[in-house]
Amino acid sequence: MIASTMAYSCSLIPSQQQVKVVSKPIKRTFIQPVMPREIDLKEPYWYVVSEKNIDEFLTRIEKDQGNIVFFAMSVPDYELMAYNMQELKRYINELKEVVVYYKKVTTTDNNKDE
Repeated sequence: MIASTMAYSCSLIPSQQQVKVVSKPIKRTFIQPVMPREIDLKEPYWYVVSEKNIDEFLTRIEKDQGNIVFFAMSVPDYELMAYNMQELKRYINELKEVVVYYKKVTTTDNNKDE
């Protein structure tokens, strides 16, 4: 009987504590990716060889380089290669724009000066 009285007595004292809910924005820090270094392409030298200059070309290459090796490509295939290079350039530029956009969006005002 004493135990039941003690258990009920706790509920007889009204509790005046209220739960306070406070919401405030949390400042998040975004880690920005490091932009890759720019591409450092070297310019190859292209020889244009036809039936008229093939003997001169072979003599000059053999003298300058020692060995003769040919990589041949038709004109339509060369145009296709040029098209592919333009597509790569377009893709890289669009990808860079996406990275710059997200960097701009996720950078706080304090970090914009850096």
